[in-house]
Amino acid sequence: MAKTTWQIDPAHTAVEFAVKHMMFTTVRGRFKDVKGTILIDEENPDASTVSVEIGAASIDTGVADRDAHLRSADFLDVENKPALTFRSKKVEGAMKKEGDKFKVVGDLTIRDTTMEVTLDCTYEGTGKDPWGGTRFGARATTTIDRRDWGLKWNQALETGGILVANEVRIEVEVQGVKE
Repeated sequence: MAKTTWQIDPAHTAVEFAVKHMMFTTVRGRFKDVKGTILIDEENPDASTVSVEIGAASIDTGVADRDAHLRSADFLDVENKPALTFRSKKVEGAMKKEGDKFKVVGDLTIRDTTMEVTLDCTYEGTGKDPWGGTRFGARATTTIDRRDWGLKWNQALETGGILVANEVRIEVEVQGVKE
């Protein structure tokens, strides 16, 4: 059987999010501490697996005060819940050529709450790096409702609406290095 193991390259991987602020502007951020393993079963791609761990304290929106609030118990509670994790349960669709679409269904855990999510993915290609190794790239997106994971802090606005939207767009660009 042709199974290959790939380590996620944190220097070339981005886990980013976007959420509306005051209902009309978008705030973007990213997690800088990402590690994981991808096991690809080339004969049976649906049996491939993904396992990712993200350091919750590595959240970065470019605004120190906002980042401190996001690390607090109001949101990620990084002192007590240091990691976010994703563990795949199934992969739907093969990744044979650049641009191929597939889905990864798995469990996303935030603040000790685990919910199933589906990542809509695109295979970006495979190639040799300058050091003789092999790398591949993929892109993934999903949208979650942060309240499902206990991230319920908010503030009502005088003009109506809320300060922080409940819908969060997640965008991932991953580069894997073949073991």
